Amino acid sequence: MINALKKLNLFGGRTLKTGVSVFLTAFICLLFELPVMFAVITAIVTIENTAADSIKKAMVRFPASAIGALLAVSFYGLLGQNALTYALAAMLTIAVCHKLKLDDGILVATLTAIAMIPDFNSHYIVSFFMRLGTTSVGIIVSSLVNFFLLPPDYSKMIYQNIKTLFEEAADILEGSLPRCMNQSGEHARQMQRAYRQLTFQLEKTYQLSQFQREEWKYHRHSTKEMKAFQYAQKKLNMLQQIAYHLGNLQYVQLKENAFTKEEKKLINSIISSMAEILRTPNHEMTDEHFHQIEQLDQEFWHWKEEHIEHPTKYRHHFPPQTIIIYEILCLHDVLEELQDVSKDRYQLIQIPS
Repeated sequence: MINALKKLNLFGGRTLKTGVSVFLTAFICLLFELPVMFAVITAIVTIENTAADSIKKAMVRFPASAIGALLAVSFYGLLGQNALTYALAAMLTIAVCHKLKLDDGILVATLTAIAMIPDFNSHYIVSFFMRLGTTSVGIIVSSLVNFFLLPPDYSKMIYQNIKTLFEEAADILEGSLPRCMNQSGEHARQMQRAYRQLTFQLEKTYQLSQFQREEWKYHRHSTKEMKAFQYAQKKLNMLQQIAYHLGNLQYVQLKENAFTKEEKKLINSIISSMAEILRTPNHEMTDEHFHQIEQLDQEFWHWKEEHIEHPTKYRHHFPPQTIIIYEILCLHDVLEELQDVSKDRYQLIQIPS
């Protein structure tokens, strides 16, 4: 039934696990005639991205919940049920949990404290242990469901993100050089927005990779899966280097006619070639590309030898032209390494269309 619901694409894995956790938690509480509300709230907020996170945070949430329940009992006993009781219980629960470095349990602890106040009976100690017990049921059930049911697999998402990121990097590379060569301000802002989006998605993919590593500590995986994941990590690291050099190109400003027509033609040809290499799954380079890079390398030393000298006699060791050529050459070095890494391995993370 779970697999059938998942195939409908109406519910994600985490949503389904939340539903199962709530059902089991409510069933157990009703079976033993315990208050359901606290346990269900805890079950909802306890589902995590990975089984590892569930286990780690469950160890934090239990003592945090005990603190919240204890503070709620204390303030209710002193002040009764009024606005100040709610405020003090919430504030002190957050402060104490933070002080004790139980930050992952603050939300559950605060909800436990606040939800207890309107439903106290005359026996404070009984109320304390009952609320703590029902909260524990929610934490334990959610942790077990997260561990055993539909273990998350982020690998397909990671591989798809990597493919998309290389395509976006190619688009930014093709758009950045015309921007440097006196394009409109709107085009510059557009490229900078695209670059920020690239870095955001790159960071998000690194986070998914961390989730996958944590998940594999508790669930089996094949040698092929591990090799594909390691290859993907190498590509991600190279994407990080590519993003660094693309970032350096975002703020270079060239004067009009900074390059000759022949130089512009060479640079634009190399940029087009690099963009194509980024988009190609195995990132293969042509002999023509290497020949053009040799020409550009000679231009780099030509510009380096002829330092631009201003009337103030201040010498710019890296004028804008040199910076652009240098960044292109650096990008080539990364792409050359990427080609070597990708030989005979790119099929490991091909995404079915």
